[in-house]
Amino acid sequence: MDQLRAKALEIRRDIITMLIEAKSGHTGGPLSCTDFATALYFRFLNHRPAEPTWPDRDFAFYSIGHVTPVNYSVLAECGYFPKKDLMRFRKLDSHLQGHPHRLDTPGIEISSGSLGHGLGVASGVAKGSKMDKHPRRVYCIMGDGELQEGSCWESAMFAGHYRLDNLGVIVDYNNAQIDGRVVDIMDIAPLADKWRAFNWHVIEINGHDMEQIIAAFEEMLATKGRPTVIIAHTRMGKGVSFMNGKYQWHGKPPKPDEGEKALAELGTTYQEWSSRLLAG
Repeated sequence: MDQLRAKALEIRRDIITMLIEAKSGHTGGPLSCTDFATALYFRFLNHRPAEPTWPDRDFAFYSIGHVTPVNYSVLAECGYFPKKDLMRFRKLDSHLQGHPHRLDTPGIEISSGSLGHGLGVASGVAKGSKMDKHPRRVYCIMGDGELQEGSCWESAMFAGHYRLDNLGVIVDYNNAQIDGRVVDIMDIAPLADKWRAFNWHVIEINGHDMEQIIAAFEEMLATKGRPTVIIAHTRMGKGVSFMNGKYQWHGKPPKPDEGEKALAELGTTYQEWSSRLLAG
């Protein structure tokens, strides 16, 4: 458990350093997703970073494609590509685009950016795996704001109807989207009841409590006969005091002085952490 917490701290340092260097990108969502993304890739996902298209792998789809800083950092930590590549995030000729492209970057399963599409893809792969009698698990990371889109609920209905118990969704419920709080833009509550209505098993957790995250994934794996959704209650910008819970950090990078302040709270400096990434 302590190793996962330490890894999550490193990933938060990566995220801030990448964004300072790129001078563009999304900050708040990657920081709110960090803890459960760390647990998924370093505890539960059956994958081979040295063989990204291994046919027997589990699939992890990021329906919220704009959280690439956390996605890329986790993939680099796993060994899909060198960590020094993170310092090329969003730069010309880099394979780490602002929104992910599956043909450019090892470990990216779906090109995404337009919201509301990931669960449909994940449900199709889960259904296909069932038809092939393949034991793989399929995971889909979603944002709360994208659940305002009808395509998500069509996919939820499909997965519930076909009892896709090899499918698990993690909702980053940080109550923040680019224009304001989700509850003010278009409220999605009662969220747990909506999933239950589509025959999903629902687990609600503090998405920053690693013990709760691990227990939720284990409960998901033990659930039979229907898909599972983990509603992870999180804080946008988690880990940095002046970003914590503020929707204004959804879609902008920190300025250099803000980034240094953030990295100081995370126990490092830009010079120290960027040097470490470039050496990786």
